Amino acid sequence: MKERLLKLQLKIDAMSVRERAMVFGAAAAVIVFVLYALLLDPLFARQKILRSQISQQQNNMLGIDSEIMATVQAAAIDPDKADRARLAAIKANSARLSDQLRSVHNSLVAPESIAPLLERILKANARLRLVGVKSLPVIPYNGSFEADPTQLDAAVAAAGAGRAIYAHGVEVTVRGNYLDMVDYMDALEGMPSQLFWGKAQLDVEAYPDARLSLTLYTLSLDKKWMTL
Repeated sequence: MKERLLKLQLKIDAMSVRERAMVFGAAAAVIVFVLYALLLDPLFARQKILRSQISQQQNNMLGIDSEIMATVQAAAIDPDKADRARLAAIKANSARLSDQLRSVHNSLVAPESIAPLLERILKANARLRLVGVKSLPVIPYNGSFEADPTQLDAAVAAAGAGRAIYAHGVEVTVRGNYLDMVDYMDALEGMPSQLFWGKAQLDVEAYPDARLSLTLYTLSLDKKWMTL
């Protein structure tokens, strides 16, 4: 093995600067492709399922709200015992769905815990260097993380009191060895509490050193957010 590595090193040393650049560029491209294929794609697929479940619960809640309103209006015109019983059943179902929605949220990282969590994971891998962390504007969550922050109040009003879900995001950038980047993302993925991955950008600056920028989100029923 050592002899093979030595032969490879001699071949690289014999190359021109242009040939070396092409070799390292190809190696970097392969690394980025493997990272996305083996690590990020499965993660995004799992998170898409969870986001779909949350969106479905939101839609169910909106439907129940409309049904409650229609029943209340009908009862005001012609009060009836059957209507009151039906309204009670609808409210009970609404409360059950609210509990389910809160249960999903309880499995997510609390907004105020994101910064300490990222700090602990970085300390566990001292070879990575933190380039920067910044908080993103709170946005209404409607199944994606592409909402306009300026439309927050309108989205909350449309969802109804106590029904709105807020997305809290941070952008973290680290620099270090490619393999350390993989360990870092494995640690994020293996946390008992869930974080959603918005965007992930890996730039190989000078192999094996790379720069990784991650946009991470959590969801909350509270729009309060902290500035990092």
